[in-house]
Amino acid sequence: MKYVKEVFASYNKKYIRIYQAYNPVIANEAVRLQNFGDNFNVNRMTWIKPSFLWLMYRSNWGTKKNQECTLAIDVHRDVFDRLLEKAVLTSPDSTMFDGNEWEKS
Repeated sequence: MKYVKEVFASYNKKYIRIYQAYNPVIANEAVRLQNFGDNFNVNRMTWIKPSFLWLMYRSNWGTKKNQECTLAIDVHRDVFDRLLEKAVLTSPDSTMFDGNEWEKS
């Protein structure tokens, strides 16, 4: 049985809007450049959220260290869709996988 991947977010044919919390250095640079700059680490794992309120909750309303600034980021749908195809669950779903199957997915 194939696992269904669904995202509930604001989107159109061209873009999907996601939210992410950053420290002020990264956020201010991104706003100024309208792109991520030298302070953004592409090798760092990040958790994006399609829901603004969910991100605010997870960042403790912008009070967690290095999560003080929330950015709305419009990502090209084709890029997002390709990334979503590669997504894996962060923990095994016992209705779909046993632990070994999940680790291989």
